[in-house]
Amino acid sequence: MTTRSGTDVRRSRFLWLLPAQATAMVALGLFVTAVPAGLRLVSPEDRVTDAFAAHRTPWADSVSQWLSVVASTEGIVGVTLICVIALLVLPRTPRPAEAVFLGGSVAVQSAVFLIVTMCVERPRPDVPRLDGAPPTSSFPSGHVGASVALYGGLAALVWTRLRGPWRYVAAAVLVLVPSAVGLSRMYRGMHHPSDVAGGLVNGIATLLVMGAVFLSGRTRNTDGARGTDHRPAERVAAGRSGQRAVVVRHPHGCDDELAEEVRLFLHRHGYADQRWTSTSAERPCGALPEECAEAGVDLVVVCGGDGTVRACADVVAGTGTPLALVPCGTGNLLARNLHLPLDPLAALETALVGDVFPIDVGRVWGDGLPSTRFTVMTGAGFDAATVRDTSPALKSRLGWAAYALSAARHLGDPGMRLTVRVDGGRARRRRARMVVVGNVGALQGGLELLPRARPDSGRLELVLFDPRGPAGWLAAAGHLASRLVRPGTRAPDASSPAPPHGGRTVAGGALEYFSARSIEIRFADAQAREVDGDTMAEGSRLFAEVEPGALRIFLPRAPGSTPGVPHPRSPAHASRVPRH
Repeated sequence: MTTRSGTDVRRSRFLWLLPAQATAMVALGLFVTAVPAGLRLVSPEDRVTDAFAAHRTPWADSVSQWLSVVASTEGIVGVTLICVIALLVLPRTPRPAEAVFLGGSVAVQSAVFLIVTMCVERPRPDVPRLDGAPPTSSFPSGHVGASVALYGGLAALVWTRLRGPWRYVAAAVLVLVPSAVGLSRMYRGMHHPSDVAGGLVNGIATLLVMGAVFLSGRTRNTDGARGTDHRPAERVAAGRSGQRAVVVRHPHGCDDELAEEVRLFLHRHGYADQRWTSTSAERPCGALPEECAEAGVDLVVVCGGDGTVRACADVVAGTGTPLALVPCGTGNLLARNLHLPLDPLAALETALVGDVFPIDVGRVWGDGLPSTRFTVMTGAGFDAATVRDTSPALKSRLGWAAYALSAARHLGDPGMRLTVRVDGGRARRRRARMVVVGNVGALQGGLELLPRARPDSGRLELVLFDPRGPAGWLAAAGHLASRLVRPGTRAPDASSPAPPHGGRTVAGGALEYFSARSIEIRFADAQAREVDGDTMAEGSRLFAEVEPGALRIFLPRAPGSTPGVPHPRSPAHASRVPRH
């Protein structure tokens, strides 16, 4: 028996719910306009619009004009774009489903509105109007419908995603906006009361349809995890009673409320013995080395970003002690590439009911750079300078989007002269704006900088980024953007194994890729360097090598596999990785 995927179910819902909504709205409009006036339930409407027109004041004129601007096409589109971008890039946990829900609600409401106005003709109220009348039917109110879709959608997201008393205030204010817009439209002589009611119905119906399509099954449970079944966790916890966990907490990324929820999660999973340690600038992994020096550590939980994960991985790689990630940093690139949920609690929950899998780590060193491990990427040049010059204050407020502001200042930086040697082969002379060595390949937003990189491949991937002039930048941007519009597919340059020591160029030579177990890079001049998003001392040498399978990490499935399709290296096809 075949089962339908979540995408098929959502598509099916959309294909019948949207036509049903449009049909119902057209029927409602025909009832309002076609039924004889003596039989209509809305016969007092003229008295309402006349009363508003007779009691206008300069103060009310100004307020109603402001509300009309808020709900205008330009206002709705502008606010929607800002909110969608914010949902995708600004929060600690980007929410693409919520972004599609909000942007789609505004678009669908507008589409239904246009369909209804083509089928229903209704003149506007016979009173002096304060706005120019657009050439559309008065039924339903487009301003009201759009404000319900936008501000009602925001209220729904605030209600389900925020915690604390402020969510009540924020949700209430957002819900009141469409009602205020409806009153202002009647006050300004633009709509009958039934038109406003029709706009409210259209907007609410749109939110219900889009919520059923994009948010159904994604709501947060009362303890903070989204869509998680606790029964597997309870069965797993039964076999872990009395085990010991060391929790490394970044105090800025993991606040007190999240820390308490993590503590309860771990206790429920059988880790009654918990040792907590906080990071600092001097000790980026806290007291983890001392804790691991004692016998009996069954799990290390990392509550922080990629820099904290790197520092902890440097301690536990090769020891057999498994890690579990609670992604609450700026980029969370390792969690993204391992396809963990970016909600911190959901990531911990889904991982702990999964299994332990080995992943590779890289080791990097150079002049003035002590040997250290990395789990994501290391590099020099443009990206390192961007990381170095990003304002900590902007980073805390804007998240990884703050890097874009810093990057803009370095677009005109000169290229670097360097030589690169892979797996001990011959030295190659190159120029590049940026050099990146990666254990994984995807950046924020799903941008695949290193499309071949896999965390369990036993190899590192290297890219030399060197666009020449505007045409080179456009070619490089187009190549990288093509990976965004074709998620889940392999780029032509990544369709076959790379030569063991040879590079391959794409985008007119703007990007050159290598794949190797060891990489040696020497720069003509000292360059800014970074490791997993942390700035390191400038230097003229960068050496990296891979440590295959050195880090054991809790994951819901094997790296690179898809749900329901076991990976060749997963326990379904090989001997199970023993738990520590």
